Amino acid sequence: MVEADEVLDCSGLVCPMPVLKSKQAMQKLAPGKVLKIISTDKGSKNDIPAWAKQMGFELLEMSEEDGKFIFYVKKPA
Repeated sequence: MVEADEVLDCSGLVCPMPVLKSKQAMQKLAPGKVLKIISTDKGSKNDIPAWAKQMGFELLEMSEEDGKFIFYVKKPA
């Protein structure tokens, strides 16, 4: 399992808020650190991986647990 340096809970937020909140959190994150993103928006399954790829971040892991989508995104060093 991936260890997160920061956790961002976007539960209850709908598109585009999970991506916008993730963007803000990644800007504050130090290079090489990992952000865990939790979302309940079904659109996040496509939106977060696409956003991470576009921004040059590494999507380390993606899973679904009890209606929540969990993403681990690493900021490049």
